[in-house]
Amino acid sequence: MKLIKYFFQFIFVFLFFLIFKILGPKLSSFVSGKIFEIIGPLFRSKKIIELNIQRAIPNIDNNKLKKIKNLMWNNYGRVFAEYVFMKEFRSGRLSANIKIQGYEILEEINKKNKQVIFISGHFGNFELMAMHLDKSGIKLSAIYRPLNNPFLNPIMEKIRKKYICRNQVKKGIGGMKKLILLKKKNYSTAIMVDQRVSQGIRSNFFNQEAFTTTIPAQLVKKFDIPIVPIYIERTNGINFKMTVNQPINFSKDHSEKQITDELNQLIEKMIMLKPEQWIWSHNRWK
Repeated sequence: MKLIKYFFQFIFVFLFFLIFKILGPKLSSFVSGKIFEIIGPLFRSKKIIELNIQRAIPNIDNNKLKKIKNLMWNNYGRVFAEYVFMKEFRSGRLSANIKIQGYEILEEINKKNKQVIFISGHFGNFELMAMHLDKSGIKLSAIYRPLNNPFLNPIMEKIRKKYICRNQVKKGIGGMKKLILLKKKNYSTAIMVDQRVSQGIRSNFFNQEAFTTTIPAQLVKKFDIPIVPIYIERTNGINFKMTVNQPINFSKDHSEKQITDELNQLIEKMIMLKPEQWIWSHNRWK
């Protein structure tokens, strides 16, 4: 039954991707955003989203809550359509739509052949961050979670490897082995640290404990390398601003727990810059 469901999801996505290709990036992003505002709540629990927002923003009024929910689904829908145009975002006419703040930091990393850990969350069109890092010439590996859908996952992996980051590392034990090998070859790592994980530690996130990945902390402790926080926001339609922050050097005295706690605090601040552009539908505090 589940396989049949995944197959129909694949057909649905494939047909929409064909339509988006015809409509073009600007109109596709707009239309998909509006569609997701309507159908999004049907796929994820409305209660989970509302509870998550209320955890982060206590005493939020209903109008603000509704606005964040609607705009979150709108952004989610836009990201869905924009996968069709990743080639153009990387090296075509849409590459100029991504403005970079802190580009000199990337130049310094490149110039000195430094190895770092880029951390971020699912903001704006989050795929564009790893894409730009890889495009800038940094030796990069990106950690990702494969889709559950066995029909869709090969398509998404192809898009990611071809246009976003060539070195995709799956989450899990096998992925960690590959990651360590790449680290020994002086590759930097990009990882999203805002999703719920089954293996991690309980770390404070918006004043409540949430299971959080310790991969960045493990890499810091093992290789003594800095962490570079990255943030991206959708400024207008299919235009974006990506901010590269100064590297953070943790001392040897920092434990994995302390590092993880500090990274969660950074993610909190990023979320609150534009809460409507973060994906609240993950059951983060389960």
